Amino acid sequence: MGTALTNTETGLTCNTAYTRYAWAYSVCGNSTPVTLSQTTSACAGVPCPGTPTVSYGGQTYNTVQIGSQCWFKENLNIGTRINGALEQTNNSIIEKYCYNDLESNCNIYGGLYEWSEMMQYVTTAGVKGICPTGWHIPTDAEWTASTNFLGGESVSGGKMKSTGTIEAGTGLWYAPNTGATNESGFTAGPAGFRIYNGAFYSIGSVGYWWSSSEEVTSYAWSRNTTSSYSNVYRFDNTESGSMSVRCVRNF
Repeated sequence: MGTALTNTETGLTCNTAYTRYAWAYSVCGNSTPVTLSQTTSACAGVPCPGTPTVSYGGQTYNTVQIGSQCWFKENLNIGTRINGALEQTNNSIIEKYCYNDLESNCNIYGGLYEWSEMMQYVTTAGVKGICPTGWHIPTDAEWTASTNFLGGESVSGGKMKSTGTIEAGTGLWYAPNTGATNESGFTAGPAGFRIYNGAFYSIGSVGYWWSSSEEVTSYAWSRNTTSSYSNVYRFDNTESGSMSVRCVRNF
């Protein structure tokens, strides 16, 4: 360092402990080294170390590190499509809905799943469900941990949403897509949802994601973010509705 009092290092890995040693020196000799230990900031917006992608059901999913959590970067698109007028059932086949019954929408936005189908007909929070081995359906607490890491519910939606707008031809969201930076790398898209009678709503305007945590019987916690706001909203939703699903890696 010569006579400099500070030194800036670049290219370090996030959420990693480093040790450096500093000492003074002159023509008369060297001082005793001082040990400096510090951990770099928690990771966000980068692939999960050692697991940048996951192959599952014939598709490849990218991963993203958000704090100490490793998430899928895309919505799940696993299973056999059935029409929205039908109910998903416990028949040993993973079933999915595609918005407006178009497989092309599943290719872009992922599938939509009733809570019980996603959970594979158990009610244990944090269960594997329809996620691949080594991954699970995020709990309500895990969703909260991710939004807290990103600054809280009032701003985390913008940090999670994909950028661009439909009107400008640059994205999947309708304008204004308020606050969207995707600095988290989560790349939240507006897949909309299906209600119990088979109707589909809000593609391009709202993204909805299940948690694996029930509030009460027949109602489970979920998250959504919208084109008009930078918030993430926590709300309880009837389990007969159908929403997007993300997977988070087991510890």
